[in-house]
Amino acid sequence: MTMNDVLSNALAVIMNGEEGGKNECLVIPASKLVANVLRVLLKAGYIGNFEYIDDGRQGKLKVQLLGRINKIGAIKPRRPVKVKDYEAVEKEYLPSFNVGLLIVSTSQGIMSHVEAKQRGLGGILLAYVY
Repeated sequence: MTMNDVLSNALAVIMNGEEGGKNECLVIPASKLVANVLRVLLKAGYIGNFEYIDDGRQGKLKVQLLGRINKIGAIKPRRPVKVKDYEAVEKEYLPSFNVGLLIVSTSQGIMSHVEAKQRGLGGILLAYVY
């Protein structure tokens, strides 16, 4: 299996775990990007806790699933978004108004589009979840 996009792989593992009704899943390899995206999901209540497991190689992330995710995925190609464009992008990736989150990488770290909007930050679109 080739590893091209760590984030895309991680989100696919989470999606498959949710669809299979699992309680937890293992994301391999662990990366700072994936951990930061998981932090946003945790804060929004989409997943339970997650922990880093050091296996002496690239590491793993053990994620608790709560069955609250209907769809999750990486946005490819990753593209920049300005504060005023969030609404258009929401329409593109999310099922309806105020449902779900876009995950954005900003100059102040990785956060949900809601938080980025409040802070007036644009950024790079990474993923969506609802």
